[in-house]
Amino acid sequence: MKSSVLIYEVKMPKYIMWGTYCQDVLEKRAPYRQAHLDGLARQKQSGVLITIGPTQDVTKVFGLYEADSEAIVRQLVEADPYWQNGIWTEYEVKEWIQAF
Repeated sequence: MKSSVLIYEVKMPKYIMWGTYCQDVLEKRAPYRQAHLDGLARQKQSGVLITIGPTQDVTKVFGLYEADSEAIVRQLVEADPYWQNGIWTEYEVKEWIQAF
């Protein structure tokens, strides 16, 4: 008799972050940019950050995260030098359902 084993992959929820940049972002971000990029690289390496970046006109930021909870994503955003220094002026986080 042949036995079969079912393996279920447990996926963490995905979250989108949509935020707004301050006026004159390109000039104002300069002192914080390297620390911001270093933090994002650590998040990417850990697997929690899938992708992040600005819109072409540098007025909005979009991020995609995979985390245990929305609270974790909010902690990451609020620990970022861009949030702490007013480069990102507002943001929202929503759980995202990946259809395809």
